[in-house]
Amino acid sequence: MRRFPFASALVTGASSGIGAEMAKQLGEAGVPTVLVARRADRLQEIADRFDGFSVIEADLGTGVGVNAVVSAVGSSEHQIDLVVNNAGFGTSGQFADLDPDRLGDEIDLNVTALTKISNAALAAMRERGSGYLLNVSSVASFQPAPGLAVYAATKAYVTSLTEALHEEMRGTGVHVSALCPGLTKTEFQARSNTSEYEATFPHFAWTSVQSVASAGLDGVAKNRAIIVPGALYRGLVATSGVVPRSVTRRLSALASKIRT
Repeated sequence: MRRFPFASALVTGASSGIGAEMAKQLGEAGVPTVLVARRADRLQEIADRFDGFSVIEADLGTGVGVNAVVSAVGSSEHQIDLVVNNAGFGTSGQFADLDPDRLGDEIDLNVTALTKISNAALAAMRERGSGYLLNVSSVASFQPAPGLAVYAATKAYVTSLTEALHEEMRGTGVHVSALCPGLTKTEFQARSNTSEYEATFPHFAWTSVQSVASAGLDGVAKNRAIIVPGALYRGLVATSGVVPRSVTRRLSALASKIRT
């Protein structure tokens, strides 16, 4: 049986994709886990497979939903060792053409909810001198992404915030990591209207949801500040700090036009 250093966990966005796969891997390792998402039926299907699993039906785009998770991660009675902020979505298209209300919802979920949950989790973890926080970001956080402008901007926030928190928690016994996957086949493509990516990008550009989830859980256990699954994407991230931003900006714009 695979073993992790966490005795309990909470995963947001656990009804599908990376979150559901993390829940599965935690369950197979015998880690009791709280599953959070809007779709309680899907969460319950996962929870029924493993001992010690429970469900919080919550829309993290609302204050009520965020407060429910904040209370759970900050509880001293039911201690949670690992908190995974995985919930999020994107919006594709030309920024000026997009629905501003949807963009606001995207920022609320990807940025505001994650920030509040991270704050509550780290306050509790620092007090007891141990814990693990894994924020799911994206390789899109390392460069602008025309056609996914707001999504990339929210993920740039997530990566920057997480790196800062990693340093703030240094020496406290608390691990903080950002998981930055590249193209991974999940329901993200359907929700962000990027399903055409599957036909546009070659097979080798895609990472499996199993490998991404595994890399995230292993990486936060080892206290890696940034976790980038896949050699291809690690190479892209490494070069992003060398290539001038004007060049990466233009290349991203050209890639967007090719996709459309």
